Order: sequence, then structure tokens, then C-alpha cells
Amino acid sequence: MAGPRVVRLHHDDDVVVALEQLVSGAGLGIEGVSVAGLVPPGHKVAVRRVEAGAPVRRYGQVIGAATRTILPGQHVHTHNLAIAEFARDHAFGVDARPTPPAAAPATFDGIVRADGRVATRNYIGILTTVNCSATVARAIADHFRRDIHPQRLAGFPNVDGVVALTHGAGCAIDSQGEGLALLRRTLGGYACHPNFAGVLVIGLGCETNQVQDLVAAQGLAGAPNLRTFTIQESAGTTRAIQLGIEQVEALLTQANAVQRVPVPASHLVVGLQCGGSDGYSGISANPVLGAAVDRLVAHGGTAILSETPEIYGAEHLLTRRARTPAIGHKLLARIRWWEEHCARNGASLDNNPSAGNKAGGLTTVLEKSLGGIAKAGSTDLVEVYEYAQPVTARGLVFMDTPGYDPISATGQVAGGANLICFTTGRGSAYGCAPTPSLKLATNTALWQRQADDMDFNCGEVLDGTATIDELGERFFLRMLQAASGVRSRSEVHGYGQQEFVPWQTSVIT
Repeated sequence: MAGPRVVRLHHDDDVVVALEQLVSGAGLGIEGVSVAGLVPPGHKVAVRRVEAGAPVRRYGQVIGAATRTILPGQHVHTHNLAIAEFARDHAFGVDARPTPPAAAPATFDGIVRADGRVATRNYIGILTTVNCSATVARAIADHFRRDIHPQRLAGFPNVDGVVALTHGAGCAIDSQGEGLALLRRTLGGYACHPNFAGVLVIGLGCETNQVQDLVAAQGLAGAPNLRTFTIQESAGTTRAIQLGIEQVEALLTQANAVQRVPVPASHLVVGLQCGGSDGYSGISANPVLGAAVDRLVAHGGTAILSETPEIYGAEHLLTRRARTPAIGHKLLARIRWWEEHCARNGASLDNNPSAGNKAGGLTTVLEKSLGGIAKAGSTDLVEVYEYAQPVTARGLVFMDTPGYDPISATGQVAGGANLICFTTGRGSAYGCAPTPSLKLATNTALWQRQADDMDFNCGEVLDGTATIDELGERFFLRMLQAASGVRSRSEVHGYGQQEFVPWQTSVIT
């Protein structure tokens, strides 16, 4: 009789990962050990003795140190494993290799703007300079909601919708500080995003983040489809809402005058995210997404890896793939910034994994980072960007963001991402207007339980019914479909307006 299913990821590993519930006394086949106690699915079980203080390896890499002696067959988790310092060999560029171009060019049906930029969606956006204008912005967008007032956009079938992206900042902030500059860069990136056919920016009037200063700082003056006003100059909220409705109506006809045409896959800029991770994320969904990313890069497209605190401890695997030493050093500079930022605020970079991550089998940020990097595939790292900077390079790039998914993805979209791919093992309902978001389930149980929110099942890897490479090819095709207008599950539900969360770094006074 076959023993319980486990997976070994590297021949040097001290642990294997349970693919099902393990019970005491169960033999682990060729590993030659018996389980001591209960080990939940997705969790780790030791296959050799590890002395207290010694490193523990998964993926062939250090994920922490034993806090007590671990015996073969024992459950390895927070009770006997913790983060530990260890030397990393950054070896800049030693694994960098040119990516051969794809033999046959892939295409998707995109929307080509007048300036040559390519969109995957066609929205009208309403942005706010400050939280004080959020209510007005939402009221304007609600006027055009298809689920409430379908007749108001009935004559504009090529317009995906009118969305209000509001935030909680914009005032009581240093007018010359980094925080305001970061907010303006984020808003500017959205105002210029190709997925917006037109943009309305609304201010209150007396805030620190003045409309005219935002427009000037981001070079938006003269943009043909940008409209602005403030509530105070419009004589109050009621008049401002009516004015906003009129402004959107004036934009609709031109916004509707588009058609999708075949364009090369090189126009895809994909933000890579993982949230609600579990012990399977680095085994199934992240490697599957990485295989799709390798195909995207071979076709000349761009993938943005982010969430700096969630590559911590695994950054050496990226510096080894850096196209130049300078790119590797830029990545390490962002890591150092985070170490200093946490130290200044009495925090730790190991505040990850979250409670849900730990329940799913992840123990330390080192382990989570090693699995998270798998989203980036195997191609060279060609550039490193700060938060919300415009992404201009093609290939695999890194953008410095927090690990919190809404903030991270907001930065990626501000940088130009026209598709988000989001892996999850615990379950996520994330949406991301104006950019479609595809969610990849790490396991079949999640796929079946939360099918209404998931777009792709990577659990077939664990079930043994498909390989990572096979699913990578299938998901790459799903990416092209989404870019061509096939709606994601979050778009079907109308999600995405609440998830606009710019990164706030400044003191609020």
C-alpha cells in the first residue's frame, strides 16, 4: 500500500511538504522515516535530524534555524523553526543568460491609443487629489454603474465602465516631502495609463496636493482627455457631482470610438502578485506563473516582480540573474532601505508570513520569499524601479513596493502594468481597476471551494495531472485572452475600485 503523498523540492532539503494530512506512524516511502504526530496538508515534516541552532533547508536554500533539536518525522513549523541570519552569495550576473526569442510571435487583441500605447481595457477614470473629494468622485462613478443604471452606458458598448479610484491622503503632509511626491507619481501614472480613455481629476480646493501642482509635477498639462476641477470652485458637492457627470458624458463618445486589433504580446506589462499564500504557493502556482513569465519575456513582454519584504532572504537568487552588476546593486540598495526603515520604526522584516500564511504551512519570511521568487521565472533581471516609476524596460524587472498586495499592485499599475497575475493559496477576491487581475489557485481544494473568485487552477501540479510547463503554456494563453478583453472573475463581480491604495511613507500632521 502506498504511503501518504509528500513532495521533496531539492535533494539537499531537510524537509518534505505534505500533500495531504499526515498521521503519526505513517511511513514516508523512499524518505525512510515515519511521521511523529499530526502534520497538516501544506506543512513540512523533517526527513533527517537537525540539531538546535542548525540551518533548515527547503528549495535547497536556508529557510531558518532550528530552535530545538528536530527529529526525523517531526512537524517543522513555528514551534521549532525561526528566521536566522546567514551568508548570501550575491554573485552578480553569474546566472544571467540571454532569452532566445519565441519562434512564432504571439498576439492579443489590444486597443491602440493615438500615441501608440496599447490598452487591455477601456475605462474612464475619476481620480482624487485628496480624501476630501472621494465622496464626490464615487457619486459620479455610481451614476454610471451598469448594475444600477444600465441605460446610461447602453450607447457606449466599447467603454468598460466609469471607475472612481479614491485614497486616504493628500493633505496634512509636507508639501516638499517624499510622501507627496510619491502620491503624485502614483496619481500621474494612473492619469497616463493606457487603460483610461479619459480621466477626471477632482480636488477639494484647499488641500496640500493642489490639482494644478499635481498636473504640473507630472507633466499632464495639455493632455487631451484630462479634465480637472475642485469642489470649492464648483460651489459645493451637489454642483460638483453634476459637473462631474457632465464631464464624463463629454468624454464617452470619443472613449467609445475604439476597436480591438491584433498587437504583439510585447505590449503586455504584467504585474506579479501573490497573497494569501500557503505551503503550496512555491510548488504550484508561483512556478506555473514563472513558466508563463518566461514565455512572455521570450515574446518581448515585460513582467514586474515586486513586494520587496517578500523577496528578503532570497534576493541573492535575483542578483545572480542581474544583467549587470549595477542592476544587482540597485536591488540590494532597496533591501538595505527596508532594513533601515524597519529599524527606525522598531519593526522586523519577519512580520511576514501572516497568520493565514502560517496556517497554510509557511513558517518564515525566508521560506515565503524563496517560493515567491518563483513567480519571476528564470530570465534575466533587466532593471530595478522605485515605487510607481514608469516601467520602460522590456523583460523581467523589479519594482520596490511593500508586501501588502493592494499597495504593491497600485504601484505596478502606476508604472504601466496592463495585466495583474495574482497567485493565492488561502483565497483572494482581489480586483484592480483599470487593469484586469487573474487569480491562480495553488491547490484544487481552493479552486473548488472558491471557484467564483479564481481564474486558473494550478492544483493540477499537486494532483499529478499536469506539469508546471504544461500549465505555464496554458496560463500564458489565458493571459493573452484576458488582455484581449475576456473578463476575469473579479471583473465579472465588479471588483477593483476599493483596491487603489497608494503607498504613504510620510508623517501625517
